[in-house]
Amino acid sequence: MSHNDLPLKYQLTPVINAAGSFTPLGVSRSSTQVAQSAALAMGSFFIMEELQQLASRRLASWAGCQAGAVTHCTSAAITQAVAACIAGTDESAVAALPDAGERKHLVVIPEGHCVNYGHPIETDIRLAGGRALKAGDQSSLPLPDLERALDAPGVCCLLLVCSRLTSFHDLDLAVAVSAARARGIPAVIDGAAQDLRVQALLATGADAVLVSGQKYLASPTAGLVLGTQSFVEAFRAQERGIGRAMKASKEAIVGVLAALEEREGRDDTAWNLEQQRKVDLLLELLRSCPGIQARAEIDPTCMPFQRVRLALAGGAPAARELVHRFKAGRPSIWVMEHGLAEGILRFELVGLHESEVRHLAHELTAALGEPSQH
Repeated sequence: MSHNDLPLKYQLTPVINAAGSFTPLGVSRSSTQVAQSAALAMGSFFIMEELQQLASRRLASWAGCQAGAVTHCTSAAITQAVAACIAGTDESAVAALPDAGERKHLVVIPEGHCVNYGHPIETDIRLAGGRALKAGDQSSLPLPDLERALDAPGVCCLLLVCSRLTSFHDLDLAVAVSAARARGIPAVIDGAAQDLRVQALLATGADAVLVSGQKYLASPTAGLVLGTQSFVEAFRAQERGIGRAMKASKEAIVGVLAALEEREGRDDTAWNLEQQRKVDLLLELLRSCPGIQARAEIDPTCMPFQRVRLALAGGAPAARELVHRFKAGRPSIWVMEHGLAEGILRFELVGLHESEVRHLAHELTAALGEPSQH
């Protein structure tokens, strides 16, 4: 049985995912090697601490940091990271959370970084016993505003988000981290979909960077914590408290190890060319399609690939109608919808095969009244 047979077996909707590493669609496709490694792990016993220590060494080597850890997902990693900043390695404090008691528990976060990725990021903070202290506004965070927030009594950490979902993208993360570190306040960066940029994020001086294993690394679901030895120790101490509910499985950790091996052996130049080839192919297939303007668009967080941006002449109504038609089809096609109100759709092609790119173009041209070009 192949992965293509599963929707038929379980009577599920087949999907073409042009929405990126989108959790409601299963995020990514793991390779055969990663899937087989995870499957083998499920038939094996391990000393889990040995597995975590191995993962720490491999993650540290890959990312260029002191230590690493694996937890259930990046949402869990945010909660455990905040808990680590509140309780440290104090066993009684760890066990007491989410009751922070008299401990510092304010988490400074730019207001424009208060993203909702299925739930508000403030929920992750509250689950640890923290409370968000928002700095700046939805359009910017001037340094004096950040410093004023960091100087408030009771601050336990600075949480920054590197994501296309933030409302602004021009915050100098290194400057923000430096402001926190100058006050002895740990800085954490949520870079969930940023595994292709972990080295750049760590170069900001952050105590920890949190990324998703299941996004572009394409491992089983896992939150990866990359940072200093002392921070990772405090992070893992939370496994004896609220982190118990967020633990990584053996198959997730082994799958992460297999995915890291693949990433380290990958020809990045060839991979980048393949992503660009798919973008060029879709643009060529849409070249004579009426009622649209299609062009390549860089990622706002500087991820090393482009997406296709589609502006519909009919504006938001036409975009909504097209999205509805796409989702109702078989296979169901999902695209990025955050520009819907402006009549703009975006297509991420990283996870797609060429045949799926061609099918996407066929459905789009058919919807707009032109014959397919494939």
